[in-house]
Amino acid sequence: MQIQSNFSLRHFNTFGLESVASFFAEVSSVEELTEILVDPVWRQSSKFILGGGSNVLFTQNVEALVIHPAIKGIDKINEDEDSIRLKVGAGESWHGFVVHCVEHNYGGVENLSLIPGTVGAAPMQNIGAYGVEIKDVVESVEAVSISEGRKRIFSNAECEFGYRESIFKKALKNQYVVTGVTFVLNKKPVINIGYGDVQKTLAEMNVSEPTIKDVSQAVIAIRRSKLPDPAQIGNAGSFFKNPEIPLEQYNSLKNAFPDMPGYPVSETMIKVPAGWLIEQAGWKGYRQGAIGVHEKQALVLVNYGGGNGNDIRELASTIQDSVEVKYGIRLTPEVNFV
Repeated sequence: MQIQSNFSLRHFNTFGLESVASFFAEVSSVEELTEILVDPVWRQSSKFILGGGSNVLFTQNVEALVIHPAIKGIDKINEDEDSIRLKVGAGESWHGFVVHCVEHNYGGVENLSLIPGTVGAAPMQNIGAYGVEIKDVVESVEAVSISEGRKRIFSNAECEFGYRESIFKKALKNQYVVTGVTFVLNKKPVINIGYGDVQKTLAEMNVSEPTIKDVSQAVIAIRRSKLPDPAQIGNAGSFFKNPEIPLEQYNSLKNAFPDMPGYPVSETMIKVPAGWLIEQAGWKGYRQGAIGVHEKQALVLVNYGGGNGNDIRELASTIQDSVEVKYGIRLTPEVNFV
């Protein structure tokens, strides 16, 4: 394991923003991670854990030891006629893991195809798309305490999953490094095509009885049609969470804005698409120099090249203010500001 100083993080974040880490270490095993965490030289140093960099916005240099988990492996624990349990290293590509599952007909994650980032970051954010969240298939999360270097297994319940949330973003924020995730997947997949876009795309593919491979291909097609490839245009996917508002507030807004979409999440709460709010506020396709709002998806802020993290943060804040003035809804960033 090599620790490098003054290390550029430009290729370690999907916005493609320049930021320099005081020190950088890539760890390929739990043992290497533990070694650096308990090392007297580094124990008292500030630390920042960086996975695939698909959900961070760097606004300055990182005056810390940046640890990049690169722990690999997709290992079968056990299986029966109906399900299989897989333990997956935190450094595995999330989409690569989804592809592995689809190829083996293990159902449960096909709706989460083409989401950027690593397996280790997925439970922290409780990633979700097209009617599925990772909490639906996670059995447990293995993590190591940053302060003590001790390993702990978190059950699904102990992860306290919520909408784009987990205990690792709340009570235990910056306290643990995820090293592996254990999934329970279905060997007799139940197809989930409740979202209209998925149904429409499958129909366009002339698929009447979809397999999980068909669903995965449909989701990939949808995402590619709406979202820019970070390798071409710097972005972190959805920048804001879809807000959930009280039913009474939604009904009032619906009277004023009849076209406003909304999806019940409970008897009293409605989820409103943040992308719709931003587009209606006039931001879709906006550009100022090297940064802007994507022309096909208003939920995505972009760096066209040479952009600055603080400029993106200011644009995000201006969009929040604009939407709040028009609709009385304050958008919450999904991306983590560093």
